[in-house]
Amino acid sequence: MNSPADVEEPERRRLTKPGRKTRDRIIEAAAELMFHHGVGGTSIPDIQAAAGVSASQIYHYFGDKRGLVLAVVNFQTDTKLDQQRPLLDKLDSIDALRAWCDTAADRQDAMGCVGGCEIGSLASELAERDPSARTDLSASFDRWELPIRSGLARMQTRGELSERADVAALASALMAAIQGGMLLSQVRRSSTPYRHAVSAVIDHIESYVVQ
Repeated sequence: MNSPADVEEPERRRLTKPGRKTRDRIIEAAAELMFHHGVGGTSIPDIQAAAGVSASQIYHYFGDKRGLVLAVVNFQTDTKLDQQRPLLDKLDSIDALRAWCDTAADRQDAMGCVGGCEIGSLASELAERDPSARTDLSASFDRWELPIRSGLARMQTRGELSERADVAALASALMAAIQGGMLLSQVRRSSTPYRHAVSAVIDHIESYVVQ
């Protein structure tokens, strides 16, 4: 099954170059506003003003606000994954996992632990309100989790990780620690909860390393 991003990209390519630029500008403006004010706190007029477009342009490209929200989910997912490369593509050692998570913690510190996770914030607001958004967000987390699972699988294939290790469960546990840790760090304005949460899971993964 195609991911939402796979479906959206051909539609984007069918636009003229000015049309793509306008559409991208609307998404970027909406993503910024929704990150700071939430989906419910962001209106179409707010997006119009931030993007410098008319309401008719927004409806032309997205149909309605709900369509724009789904585009924002895909945009934030692509942005989050791009930010984490190349580390994200090389998560096949304990050191690599720790370095990746430390980089995210350092980024939180640089932002004063304000705002939380762009994808997690959308999920907390939309999961119970919009089934389509929940489905897209679930796919977003799957995309984020896949490099963790793939890295652990490579370790297992090389004989570095015990065959007893359930790589899918371990990858899901690390993603849960990342999300829960980011939320607590946002509330407490300290990256310490995040660092503790991910470190505990990585320590658990390390217990499966073949000595």
